[in-house]
Amino acid sequence: MIRNLAQGVQSFTSNVFLVDGARTVLVDVGNEFDVTEKVRTHADGLDAVVLTHTHYDHVGNLDSVVEEFGVEVWGHDTDQDGVDNAIADSETVQLGDSQYTALHTPGHKNDHLCFYSAAESVLFAGDLVFANGSFGRTDLEEGDRDLLVESIDRVLDTVDEGLEAMHTGHGPSVTDAPYRDIEFALQAARF
Repeated sequence: MIRNLAQGVQSFTSNVFLVDGARTVLVDVGNEFDVTEKVRTHADGLDAVVLTHTHYDHVGNLDSVVEEFGVEVWGHDTDQDGVDNAIADSETVQLGDSQYTALHTPGHKNDHLCFYSAAESVLFAGDLVFANGSFGRTDLEEGDRDLLVESIDRVLDTVDEGLEAMHTGHGPSVTDAPYRDIEFALQAARF
């Protein structure tokens, strides 16, 4: 089960996905709302936090989550504050009951990761791409439009055209032909 714990929150935050199962994980922790209370509503605890990247709207609640649940934090770059363990490109990570492949996808931020499960037909896209062909900002520090285009292209080459669900860092998840949204994002990012 994948739940967006930030749904309906009226503060500047990323989406926060609780993936429960054999390994209960938060994908990103959000910012400026009590995510620990929301976790407790749906789960007894957490086994880990996995980060798509370390922009503050995705990690602002990190200290409170680590303190409340005593979990380790996984991300691409252990030089970033709060990241205990590195996830390498193409490494397999367990989210809930499923195995996901980590894809290093810089362009929005150097430490950006997406997570894809072919078996579940699910992509956690972070801030790489969004619904309706939107894509991550490249005007912030570490942003690079050419790298972003390469990363979106890599995701398109990796995921199946029948992708069933794409969970994004902001806005709604896409469950109606998300592959098409990724294609639109690539086209838009190229211009």
